Amino acid sequence: MSRRTRDEDFDTKIDIIRTRLKDSDDKNVQDAVFDKRTLMDLYSLASKGVIDALGGSVCTGKEANIFRAIVGENELALKIYRISTSNFNAMQDYLQGDPRFSSVRGTKRAIVAAWTRKEFRNLSRAEEAGVSVPHPIAMKENILVMDLIVADGQVAPTLKDTNLEQEEARAIYERIIHYISLLYNRAQLVHADLSEFNILYNQGEPVIIDMGQSVTLDHPQARRFLERDIANVAHFFRKKYDLGSEQEIWNRLIKDKDEMEKRRID
Repeated sequence: MSRRTRDEDFDTKIDIIRTRLKDSDDKNVQDAVFDKRTLMDLYSLASKGVIDALGGSVCTGKEANIFRAIVGENELALKIYRISTSNFNAMQDYLQGDPRFSSVRGTKRAIVAAWTRKEFRNLSRAEEAGVSVPHPIAMKENILVMDLIVADGQVAPTLKDTNLEQEEARAIYERIIHYISLLYNRAQLVHADLSEFNILYNQGEPVIIDMGQSVTLDHPQARRFLERDIANVAHFFRKKYDLGSEQEIWNRLIKDKDEMEKRRID
């Protein structure tokens, strides 16, 4: 096959991916998310069987767009970090303080790719520790493929958009405290942006999402981030359900840490 034929074949494949996008008539979405390099990476994921097709938009966040993706009969979530509009200065603050990524420098695309890789690793680490998170499947540059959290055929709502009975609210609160403890004491991570906006409610189970900014405990701001996470969770449950406190969460973290250390000694 000649170089020109290969290029024409590639362009045809890219056009196919474009037409699969339900948002393809939104020029702003196309320009901000689906530049040629991202389309090339999508095609690479498709050629490896990671995804078969793309669906519509799930949501738009501060730094990324999330779309549905299909592989076989399963639906996945495709998180694409926007190269053109991401907050690179904020990303670098979290990256440079994390010893796993402190040496990352270079172009905007390199920084976003490191951020995507960081989220993939954080999700994997959290899942291994027993925290309920979307299962990470694959990543390519600024694209992260993971499980789509679905409840009753719909994308699971955030905790902010869920109204719970008092008894269930207490159970969800306790579960979240347990996950904060597992992240800290077992995974050695701090979420660093935990709130009702990035906890999904999936049929009685909280699912923690958006872990790109999560840091290891040796990050210089890890303690401050943990304090903020705990304050956010306590404030939400206290205001909406009149339960919980920051001290209660701190006590649980300390208790769990002591028990883990005792088991290691025994």
